[in-house]
Amino acid sequence: MARGVFDISCKIDVITWNVIIAGYNRTKQYDETCKLFYEMEKNGLVPTSVTLVSLLSACSKLRDLEVGKRVHKYVKKCEIEPTLILENALMEMYAACGEMDVAVGIFCRMKTRDVISWTSIVSGFINKEEIDLARSYFDQMPERDYVSWTAMIDGYIRVNRFREALVLFRQMQASNTRPDEFTMVSILTACAHLGALQIGEWIKTYIDRNKVKNDVFVGNALIDMYFKCGSVEKAQRVFCEMPQRDKFTWTAMIVGLAINGHGEESLGMFFEMLRASIKPDEITYIGVLSGCTHAGMVDEGRKFFASMTTEHGIEPNIEHYGCMVDLLGRAGHLQEAYKVIKNMPMKPNSIVWGALLGACRVHKDVEIAEMAAKEILELERENGAVYVLLCNIYASCKKWDSLHDLRESMIHRRIKKTPGCSLIEMNGVVHEFVAGDQSHPQSKEIYLKLDNMTRDLKLAGYSPDTSEVFLDIGEEDKERTLYRHSEKLALAFGLISSGPRVTLRIVKNLRMCVDCHVVAKLVSKLYDREVVVRDRTRFHHFRLGSCSCKDYW
Repeated sequence: MARGVFDISCKIDVITWNVIIAGYNRTKQYDETCKLFYEMEKNGLVPTSVTLVSLLSACSKLRDLEVGKRVHKYVKKCEIEPTLILENALMEMYAACGEMDVAVGIFCRMKTRDVISWTSIVSGFINKEEIDLARSYFDQMPERDYVSWTAMIDGYIRVNRFREALVLFRQMQASNTRPDEFTMVSILTACAHLGALQIGEWIKTYIDRNKVKNDVFVGNALIDMYFKCGSVEKAQRVFCEMPQRDKFTWTAMIVGLAINGHGEESLGMFFEMLRASIKPDEITYIGVLSGCTHAGMVDEGRKFFASMTTEHGIEPNIEHYGCMVDLLGRAGHLQEAYKVIKNMPMKPNSIVWGALLGACRVHKDVEIAEMAAKEILELERENGAVYVLLCNIYASCKKWDSLHDLRESMIHRRIKKTPGCSLIEMNGVVHEFVAGDQSHPQSKEIYLKLDNMTRDLKLAGYSPDTSEVFLDIGEEDKERTLYRHSEKLALAFGLISSGPRVTLRIVKNLRMCVDCHVVAKLVSKLYDREVVVRDRTRFHHFRLGSCSCKDYW
């Protein structure tokens, strides 16, 4: 309507042009902003600094460096007075386009700077993932607002430095800067990755008490956080209380239920989504197929895989094929899983072959395992996890000669095993343990508890499972190696740091080994504790001596 009136008007007033350009920016029609500027030039109108600021803002959003440079030349050529707002817009445009040398040059020449100037530089370096340089500018800021704090927190999350994001959020709180909903989403994301449920709970309470805008994005982040911390019931409660839901809400529920071992509920949620007339997408179907995998529903998985295309017009991508390989492999249909890989319309990646290799570990199929490992190593020659998994398979199948040869190859190629690392949150603090770790301040008490715990478990019939220890050492030394695994250290620390019946939540960077799995089951029974472990494969909910994975992972 406004554009229609504008098109039939006299068009000699630059203020009218500025109003229409600003309108396009407000409605995020940035291409139209640029087109209108070209038309303005053709009509011989001289833009004001207001025009140029609006245009530079559009260039920032479009990452259009070419038009942005044209505007900058125009500013120089016409000797337009460089106001703070115009300089900020120029700097933000260059920063958004990744031209940080130019952006910093403008920043250094500015006679006056405000919080927007500093935040533009910080955000520019964050976008280039130069996080430490961004932090150095952030620390120099004479004043900070919630936008600058949130930008820096989000920067740490982008590069997976989640603990630093939480530390910075605490500093934001100490500075009495009120966070907004975007800050909350960032912090909830950090909690999700760290498995920091207590901090996540505090964030939810903060949102409720301080009436922070609790929109669908915050709701989705809460659901994701609860599921990734293994708190299924609370994720479901958030879902039920959400006044508005989008496609991502439903998908988060489907995926979250699946990875926590609630396969049938995950599929039920999918059907509920369809009844709500929400169209599923590629990610939704990853959740559906994962639900089938964790519930062992092979026939249903085959049907869903076919219905993706026939009912919803979604062509399966490489992740969907990986889910099918995982589904068939876990159920023991290794030959069928291999056929799926060979008949894929795209080249399989290491994740697809890795799903087959993982299934070979469970079903002790050395022949297919060797073939899958060979394919992965052709794609990723230095993938240490493949060597380790194949060593585990050789060890569990007692293929000692093959194990020895593979170990020699690892030494020759200087392949290093990724060290095991486990995180556990206690009283709002995330503690990190690596295998054999003695750096923790309570290390002495932890190892004492570990000794007592091992003694209690052995009295209950525990015998260390050394089948996956492929080091060429004696049985006693193998047991000592298992004893120092990071999950066991985290378990011992959790037991001495919490009251009776408090749930212990651990995040592991690698697949949980067989022996640690046995130990966690016994701990849940002997000490009457629920233990939740999130490893790189799935969630394990240990209760009363049983695991939600049904010993299949």
